[in-house]
Amino acid sequence: MSTAQRGSRKSPSATTTPSAPSSSTPARDVAEDRNHPNVEGLPEEEVLATADDPRPGLRPYLTVKRAALLAREEAARANPNPRPNRLRAHATAESRSGVRRIRIRHHQVVSDSPADFAGYDLGPSSPELQLGVLSSCLTHVFLIQAARLRVPLDALDVEVEGVHDPRAGKPGFEETPIYPHDISYTVRLTSPASEERIRELHTEVERNCPIYNLLLNPQRITGRVVLTGSPREL
Repeated sequence: MSTAQRGSRKSPSATTTPSAPSSSTPARDVAEDRNHPNVEGLPEEEVLATADDPRPGLRPYLTVKRAALLAREEAARANPNPRPNRLRAHATAESRSGVRRIRIRHHQVVSDSPADFAGYDLGPSSPELQLGVLSSCLTHVFLIQAARLRVPLDALDVEVEGVHDPRAGKPGFEETPIYPHDISYTVRLTSPASEERIRELHTEVERNCPIYNLLLNPQRITGRVVLTGSPREL
């Protein structure tokens, strides 16, 4: 993605709401975090406190997420040389329909074409899935970094947009990218945190989001074709 494309990102908007901690909030049990520089003077038990609301939003989840994050970091310190994770995804074209069934571990995702392109519109197209993956990853990393930095969130929504031109590569459009481009995202969140804390959160998200950085940086991809029933590779 070019510098101009990066500049097209929209800044996250934050809706300020009053923080009303619950008296039932469990006490913190992580001693090393008591003097965290980003707490802004709040009592520790109020940093991710649940608001007095029957639908308290994301704050209870962030408390659980933070505990899981700290446990992972502790496990990493105990095993400083872990093996990299080998990720796999497998897609199969269904007979007769051509629907693509994607299998990842024990999960399945269906990808399909619209009716005007010999499909049944049973699922998003591959370019749409790519934008969806980016939105999911950004959302998750916002949650991770909010838990890490103890930034309370009550609601979070990430929308990703891009352009995919079907004329790409055809006469007169040779320079048009065949891939989704002009990608931008908008974050809408509700939080009692200050604008400075939200900007800090945003910076950490862009620094740590795997898919965001994957799309920003050129990748080398290798491929091979194997003929079924034949030892030869093409």
